[in-house]
Amino acid sequence: MLSKTQISKPELRRSHLQTRKNLSIEEWKEKSDRLCTHIQNSPQFTQAKTILAYFSHRQEPDLNPLFTTPKKWGFPRCIGNQLSWHTWTPGETLETGKFGILEPHPDNPKLTPSEVDLILVPAVACDANGYRLGYGGGYYDRMLSLPEWASKPAIGIIFEFAYLPQLPIDSWDRPLHSICTEKDLRITQK
Repeated sequence: MLSKTQISKPELRRSHLQTRKNLSIEEWKEKSDRLCTHIQNSPQFTQAKTILAYFSHRQEPDLNPLFTTPKKWGFPRCIGNQLSWHTWTPGETLETGKFGILEPHPDNPKLTPSEVDLILVPAVACDANGYRLGYGGGYYDRMLSLPEWASKPAIGIIFEFAYLPQLPIDSWDRPLHSICTEKDLRITQK
């Protein structure tokens, strides 16, 4: 039960999505570029060969500057209530998925957990303990709770205004290893 001073997940989600929506295109691009620089300079990124990422939707931080880096990139397709990860190379055709998010073509090769070195996770907000507020579908929490994914380094991607001291958490929430904003990259799990 939340105290009177605590805000519920739906209220936090609404508030932070609105703040993100209110960013000017210039501010969104500038913050995204700075965030990408922090990711590119991180040991997790430089050492990774295969990285799972996302295509920006609803003014999420834009990771496009990273995709020209010579890595093997994987992006999600929503299949039922699970994420299926497929390779994608810049220039390849994309499709619009059931949530209006761009996805790789279903015929693109699938990636298995054993191939993946790093996961860049979209979020509405994150907290100092590595917990993430998503969009409410549970896709990433379900995936990250599976043994084959649980040990993979996962970085929550948000803007600094969405980095909070503490989020309300549920039993199914899984903390991420790091959080990256336009300010810096913070390790939350050793």
